[in-house]
Amino acid sequence: MSHYDWSKFSLKIDIRATPLAVYYAWATQANLESWFLRKAVFTTPDGKIRDENTPVQPGDTYLWRWHGYDDKTQEKGRVLDLNGKDLFKFTFAGECEVTVTCKLHEGRTILELVQEKIPMDEISKVRLHMGCNSGWTFYITNLKSIMEGGLDLRNKNVNIKHVVSS
Repeated sequence: MSHYDWSKFSLKIDIRATPLAVYYAWATQANLESWFLRKAVFTTPDGKIRDENTPVQPGDTYLWRWHGYDDKTQEKGRVLDLNGKDLFKFTFAGECEVTVTCKLHEGRTILELVQEKIPMDEISKVRLHMGCNSGWTFYITNLKSIMEGGLDLRNKNVNIKHVVSS
């Protein structure tokens, strides 16, 4: 019997778009807000707020807020690495690291999201492994829906609580 690794998880989804288009869905405030966040603010290492259409850079910090939640629910982190074409890496949920890659396969872009460095205590297993796995599954599905001409599936009503779409 193999031991399950609670310190990381990986998700993949195929998207009918170019790898570069999928990459740029992650790389700017405006694009992140189109499928993922209610508000994304990126700050440069010297303290300047990055323009909403300017690609983020390693060393930038971020503040993210979601639809369906008030401003008290927010995520702060930093951009660790990106390459301008198919790799975007950032901290998430404390010191977890999320790496997003976009590769062409069989005429589709395969987006792979890996969240790792999840602490091994029981609360982190539930909140950061199971909870984030569920959340990321929804949001990358929403990215696919929007990029392929479908609906925005996010719950944008702060009064509707505890649904998978926010």
